[in-house]
Amino acid sequence: MVLRDAAEYLARNRRKVFWTVALIAIAGLVAVYSICVTQYPISFAEAWQNVSDHLHGTLSLETYRDRLCNYIVWDGLVPRAIVGILVGAVLGVCGAVMQSSIRNPLADPYTTGISSGALLGVSLFVIFGVSIVPGLSYDLGMMVSAFIFALIPCAVVILFSMYRKVTPTVMILIGLAITYIFSACTTLLRYTCSDEDSATIYAWSVGTLGKASWDAVPYLLLIFVLLFAAMMAVSRSLNILSTDDRSAVSMGVNPVRLRIICLIVVSLATTVAVCFTGTIGFVGLVAPHLTRIFVGSNCRYLIPASAAMGGVMLIAADCLARVVGSTGVPVGVVTALVGGPIFLIVLMRQRKSAW
Repeated sequence: MVLRDAAEYLARNRRKVFWTVALIAIAGLVAVYSICVTQYPISFAEAWQNVSDHLHGTLSLETYRDRLCNYIVWDGLVPRAIVGILVGAVLGVCGAVMQSSIRNPLADPYTTGISSGALLGVSLFVIFGVSIVPGLSYDLGMMVSAFIFALIPCAVVILFSMYRKVTPTVMILIGLAITYIFSACTTLLRYTCSDEDSATIYAWSVGTLGKASWDAVPYLLLIFVLLFAAMMAVSRSLNILSTDDRSAVSMGVNPVRLRIICLIVVSLATTVAVCFTGTIGFVGLVAPHLTRIFVGSNCRYLIPASAAMGGVMLIAADCLARVVGSTGVPVGVVTALVGGPIFLIVLMRQRKSAW
C-alpha cells in the first residue's frame, strides 16, 4: 500500500514536470514563430535567415529589402518576442504568488493598485511634463515617472500592514480604494489634455508591446530571474500560507511577514514590467488558473508553470494583435477580450480542491 502510494505520488510529480516543460517548449515555439508575424509580407524562412545571420556574424544588407527585413525582424520583432515572453512570465509568476499568498482567486499583479499608480505617473508626465528626475529623455522620463508612482500604492499597503494587523481581504480592499482614487485623478487630468496626449495615455493604459526594444531586455531578464529565484525559495512556505494563517503559525511560518515580503517582490517586478509595456490585463489573473488545471496548486510547480503559461498567453495575444485591422491593436485589448471568457469558463469548470 505504501509503495503504491509512493509510486502514485512520483507519477503525479512527473506529470507536473512534463506539463511545465511542455508549456516552456510551447512558449519558445510561439516566440520563434512570432518573428514573422507582421502585416509586411515576410516569410518565416526569410525572418529566421536574418536572425541566423546576426547570430553567426554573416549579416549582409545589400538590397533595400534586406535592410527593411533587418529593421522589421531584428530591430522590431525579435526584441518584441523576448519582451513578450519575459513580461508574460513576470505577470504569470506574480499572479500565482498573489493568489496563493492572500488566498483569493481574483488576485492579480495589479491588486494593490500598481497599474493605477503607474498610469497617474504617466499622465502627469505626458500632460504637464512633470519628470521626477530632470534631464531624462521623453521615453525614459515617462518610465521613471510610472515606476515611482506605481510604488506608492504598494507602500501604502505595506505601511498599513506594518502598523496594524491586516488580513488578506483588507489588503485587497486597500488596493481597491487606492485604485479608485488614482483612477479618478487620472480621469480628471485627461479632461485638461489634448487629443494627442489623451491617445498616448490610453495606449499606455491598455498595454502594448509595440515599443519593445533591445534596451528593455536586460532589465526584464534581470527582474524575472530575481523574482523567480525569490519566489521559488519561499514556495514551500507559500504552500503552507495558502491554507490558513493559524496553520502557518503552527508550522513556524510568519504569515504577515511572508505576505509583506511577497508583496514587495511582486510589486517591484510588476512595476518594472509595467514601465516597459503599460498595463496588460488578465495575463496575471488567468495564467495561474489555467496552469492549475495541469499542475495543481503546489507552488513548487505552479510558479514555473505559470511563468511559461504567462509567456504563451502574452506572445500569442500579441501575434493576434499585430494582424487585427489595418494597423493592429494594443495587445492589452486582445488579452482582455480573450482572457475574460476564458477566465469565466475556468472558474465554472475548476474543482474546489484546486484551492
